[in-house]
Formats: sequence, C-alpha cells, structure tokens
Amino acid sequence: MPNRSATVVGAGLAGCEAAFQLAQRGVMVTLVEMKPRQKTPAHKSDWFGELVCSNSLKADRPETAAGLLKAEMRLLGSLCLTVAAGCAVPAGGALAVDREAFARGLTEAVTTHPLITVRCEEQTDLPAGPCIIATGPLTSNALYDALSGALGGQTLHFYDAAAPIVTAESIDFTHAFYASRYGRGGEEDYVNCPMNRPEYEAFYEALVAAEQAPLHEAAGDLPVYEGCMPVETLARRGADTLRYGPLKPVGLRDPATGHRPWAVVQLRKEDASGSRYNLVGFQTNLKFGEQRRVFGMIPALHKAEYVRYGVMHRNTFLDSPRLLAADFSLRRRPDCFFAGQITGVEGYMESAAAGLFTGLSLFCRLAGRAAPALPPESMLGALTHYVTDASVTRFQPMGASMGLLPPLPERIKDKKQRGAALAARSLLALEGMIHANEDLFRL
Repeated sequence: MPNRSATVVGAGLAGCEAAFQLAQRGVMVTLVEMKPRQKTPAHKSDWFGELVCSNSLKADRPETAAGLLKAEMRLLGSLCLTVAAGCAVPAGGALAVDREAFARGLTEAVTTHPLITVRCEEQTDLPAGPCIIATGPLTSNALYDALSGALGGQTLHFYDAAAPIVTAESIDFTHAFYASRYGRGGEEDYVNCPMNRPEYEAFYEALVAAEQAPLHEAAGDLPVYEGCMPVETLARRGADTLRYGPLKPVGLRDPATGHRPWAVVQLRKEDASGSRYNLVGFQTNLKFGEQRRVFGMIPALHKAEYVRYGVMHRNTFLDSPRLLAADFSLRRRPDCFFAGQITGVEGYMESAAAGLFTGLSLFCRLAGRAAPALPPESMLGALTHYVTDASVTRFQPMGASMGLLPPLPERIKDKKQRGAALAARSLLALEGMIHANEDLFRL
C-alpha cells in the first residue's frame, strides 16, 4: 500500500467508526476534532460521539429496518455497536444507551488506538491527501464555507430539534406508571404519563399557542426535517395528530383506571441508573419558560426539573446524488470521501454505518483495489445506493427503511413475517460478500 495514512475530520459516530475501520487495517489516521476547544450549539460534553437528540438507537429486532441495519453492522465489525453493547439501558425492543458512558467508551476506543492520532482543533478547509469529512449536520461555519466554495454551493439545509430531559425524582408517580407498549421489553423500560381527554385538550391548546424561541439564523424557507419535527409544529396539523403520533395510547393500559388513556407521554431512560429521562417525541423549539409551563400541564410532569431543555438548530447535508460516487468519494476529487449525516443519511446508526462503509471504501482506494459492492438486498447497500443515486431528483435525508429494499419474489402479507424474510435474505447476501472478501474483514 503506497500511502498508509489518511485524515478523518470529525469525531462523531461516523468519524470514529471510519477512523477505527482504517486503523484496524493498518492505516495511520489523523483524527481532527474541534472538541473540547470549540462546540456546536447542540453539543455539551467534551467526549466524542455525543448523542444529541436521543439516547435511543432505535429498534434492535432484525425484522425491523433499524434492527436489520444493526445486524449488518455487527457482521461488518462495527465499533459503535461494540461500545453500545457495553452501556445499553432497558428500552423494550430498542437499543438505548447511557449517553455519557457511550460517548466515553467511543472516545477511549479511538484515542487509545496505536494508529490513531487525535488533533483537537477546528478544520477550516479540505485536507490535502486522502481524507474523510465526517463533520455531521452541524459542520462549523468556516469548514462549511470552504465546502460550499469547493462544491459550487451544492449543499442543503434543514432544521431539526432535540427533546428535553428531566430528572427521575421530579416525576410525580401518582400520575405515571411503568410499562412497555404491548408488554414488549422490561416492565420498567418506559415511564408513561397518561392524560384524560380534558387534560389533553388543555395541553394541546397551550402547546399550539406557546411562544417559540427565535432561530439564530434567518430561517427563510428552510424545511424542518420530518424525523425531528418539533412537537408544537406537529400539533398544529390537527388536534388528534399527537394522539396518532408520539402520544398514541395504543398498547398501554393505565393501572389506576384499568383503561387505555386518552393520550400518553412516554419517558425513556437516559442513563443506566435511571436518574434522568428523555421525553420521547418531544423535540421542541419552545422558549425554555414555555417548556416548563406547557409540559408542566402533563400531570406527571407538573413539578419536573429539567436537566436539558429542548433546542432547535440548523443542519447541513450535501446534494450527494450529484456530488458523490458510489463509494462516497467526491466525484471531482476521488481521494476525498464523505461519511455520516452530512451525506444525507438520517439517524445515529445510519451515520455510524456510513462511517463504517466509507472507512472500508477509503482503505480499498489506498490499497489499490476495488471496494466490494454491497448487496442491494442489504439495508446498508440500499441506503448507500439511495444517497448516491443520480436519478433522485429531490434529495432529502433518509434513514433505514424496508421500503428501500428490493421486493421479495413472493408476496407475504404479514408485516412481521415479511420483515423476517427480508432480513434473512439481506444477512445471507451480506455474509456471502464478506466471505468473498475474507482478507478485507479478517482483522
């Protein structure tokens, strides 16, 4: 291998995963991260791989899209999933982690690797030589300007938001109960905060009338990404929208009444000890005082103490179908690769998976060999194809979805059985690809 060194910019999930994959294959990596010297508005800690919007990494059952992606990543040797396994917290059928332990574990894994050198500074331009840009949707202004100039302005924006976090001791359990929807998972995976009809209607009216925080940038016509829609924006679509969305009561029964509530706010553990809880689906851009007032109308949260209020921020991603080749390299500069959410994949695990894929792609480029083609039947293969598909006319961020996969030869009506069949096909195809490239995956 003539060049055994590369630069990775950004130590989020994608950057850490990419750097680790390269280093494990003998490449000397310089990992450039502006923390702890400089942070984005959404980041708080000094650790790498900080989870901002949620501690949930979504479903872990292989018959689901998110679970299938994780199963594929485990086959490919994902660092992020190895770390996640050591700091998981109960979350029903989902994989959720203690945020701090996860970030700490990821940081330790890359900073102690003998072939990874960490440089804590802001990268303000595209590095010379082989590199991966994994700065995420919150790319710093200086690097964004450099990217925009180099790419002819072909970058896009949208807004997304994060949900508040409250202390466990401030939850009023005379108005709450533990349960997982449909009894899936452990009995104490979620705290459920029920509302009857009058309580919900009063909450709804207050929510849609509440005052929002001003955005630091001029919003113009920038869209809000559907996957992180602020709860107040979602509520304005109709009085029952929340009851069919994040506040849906199906699969739950309030032990105090013996009946299904009119609406339910679910809280999910933020840490293994259960000292902090995240308001599931409550991404918001309300002013902090309004969050206390309006969310305090939920009976179980009338005395809630907030560890973090919800925030909204601008995200950036590339017009990847026009800019990136199939291996996530820049068409106009083949030794420069992009990874993670800046490419337009949406979600923590999707970002990590893109980092894993890009690390493998750059290694193959350095080794002078063609990167193995991911099976189109695999979730990662389908997702990377979507991101780089030049026929996509109106490109928007995309997370793992069974709708991305080619249909099965036979029609299966049952959704769970169909998901299981798609997963089995995907994993079989991916195992075949790994076997055919055994030297690449034998670490």
